[in-house]
Amino acid sequence: MPDMSRFCKILLILLLLCPVLSRAEPEEPPEPEAPIIIGGDQNYPPYEFLDADGKPAGFNVELSRAIAEVMGMEIEIRLGPWGEMREGLASGSIDVLQGMAYTRERTREVDFSTPHAKVHQSIWIRKGSTIRRLKDLADKDVIVMRGAVMHDFMLRHAELKARLHPVATLEDALRQLSAGGYDAALVAKLPGEYLIQKAGLDNIMPIARPLVAQDYGYAVKKGNLDLLARFNEGLVLLKKSGRYRTIYEKWLGVLPRPGLSFERAIRLGAMIVGPLLLVLIMTVFWSRMLKRQVALRTEDLEREVAEKRQALHELEVRQQQLIQADKLSSLGVLVSGVAHEINNPNGLILLNLPLLKKAWDDTGPLLDEHYRQQGDFKLGWLNYSRMREEIPQMLEEMQQGAGRIRRIVEDLKDFARRDDAELDDAVDLNEVAAAALRLVDNSLKKATDHFRAELANDLPPFVGNAQRIEQVVVNLLINACQALTDKGQAIRLRTALQDDGRLLLEIVDQGRGIDPEHLPKLTDPFFTTRRDHGGTGLGLSVSAGIVEEHGGQLEFASTPGQGTRVRLLLPAKENIDEPVEKP
Repeated sequence: MPDMSRFCKILLILLLLCPVLSRAEPEEPPEPEAPIIIGGDQNYPPYEFLDADGKPAGFNVELSRAIAEVMGMEIEIRLGPWGEMREGLASGSIDVLQGMAYTRERTREVDFSTPHAKVHQSIWIRKGSTIRRLKDLADKDVIVMRGAVMHDFMLRHAELKARLHPVATLEDALRQLSAGGYDAALVAKLPGEYLIQKAGLDNIMPIARPLVAQDYGYAVKKGNLDLLARFNEGLVLLKKSGRYRTIYEKWLGVLPRPGLSFERAIRLGAMIVGPLLLVLIMTVFWSRMLKRQVALRTEDLEREVAEKRQALHELEVRQQQLIQADKLSSLGVLVSGVAHEINNPNGLILLNLPLLKKAWDDTGPLLDEHYRQQGDFKLGWLNYSRMREEIPQMLEEMQQGAGRIRRIVEDLKDFARRDDAELDDAVDLNEVAAAALRLVDNSLKKATDHFRAELANDLPPFVGNAQRIEQVVVNLLINACQALTDKGQAIRLRTALQDDGRLLLEIVDQGRGIDPEHLPKLTDPFFTTRRDHGGTGLGLSVSAGIVEEHGGQLEFASTPGQGTRVRLLLPAKENIDEPVEKP
């Protein structure tokens, strides 16, 4: 019995020691993820800057911190000279730049996120300067920030022969312009307004019309798509929750956007018209449908982020598929409804602009009298002494722009119907030329006092569609009119049958001509040398497509300062072995 008692005690001790002996060694905790280094400009308010305490502040900084919060990321924000930040991204010491303007050239070095803002670049001048547009910078001394987007912009416009003076910061550019050493500075409009208030510079100002508007967002080193996708996803979540709008209004809603007052005036004046109300109702309905679809997709994404964060790569692939599907769906609806959605509001703009011009003409004497008695005063943000000259020009440009919109929409409608039209009519080239001349008669009379048309007799027909070739001829004539600088210069149109059996329609103008480096790009979509005057670059691209469908070709020859020659060549019917078919 004593042996049995001793055995029981030993067994009890072993049972008590088993949990201790069997306990596994604790696992070492995983190493924390290294913080993401975010770089930015130290003096680019209100987007990003160092405050009075030397700490990062601004729209970009607060947005980056909000994205890090919703995505569970550790970040470190570093602000310094812009050139150093770009070098840091290239060398790998910086993971992402939180504010970089998009240009096609920069896509060779970086990948851009979905834009989170729009930056309006402006020409800044001293008060009293006659500089008003880009071409006025020719042979001038222009200040740019070294390595910034407007530095690259001016390098691409070397034909201006402007003398560039790079500086380290935008504030340096504005101070040197104010001091009187240079003719102009290229500085973003909103940061410029902040900087001149801070520095007390009251003798400089931006021109009324922005030089260019650029998308502005995050940028990562080329190929770092995983990191870029995390920031894109964070932007989607912030916009869904409404937090993005709160941050935007806090930092970027303090100054009026260019042209906003005129847009409001047009919108308020047109609200009394019934057709616009119908368009607005349809737009709201369509917008709610899109919001509902985006909300459903975003809800799915949020659920998967919460449940399967470890499967981030799979989630990114699914997000890209959703975005692509949404683009395709939107494209089909927009193409089918573009005429109705654009022509109606554009028609209202064309209807109301003459009324606004008449209203301005009627109020002009009253404002002039007030100006003579009381001195200069503010009118919609700028001095009246300046606005009295620029408002009529702006209204005229708006009316011309609306007219261009209407013509472009018609081109798009024709493009959409192209598959349904046949190219099997026997068409007289002289009749096409005569119809086009009737359409542009008024434009020709305004452009030149020396127009001559020479239509050859007994031309054989060509096989195709008269309306489309007429569209090409109208576009070429309008381009010729716009190329002239005074009414003393001439335009000549002629038709002929060449020795090779092809029909020729030639248009020659004595206008400003085209630079040799631009000639090969004339038929590229959206390429234009008249973007400052409202050009879109669609006309010659569409025209070249029409001519190619007819088995013909467009040829361009030009000498700057002397004029341009355009040759439209089409195969004559008697020289066509097989019917012309649509490609």
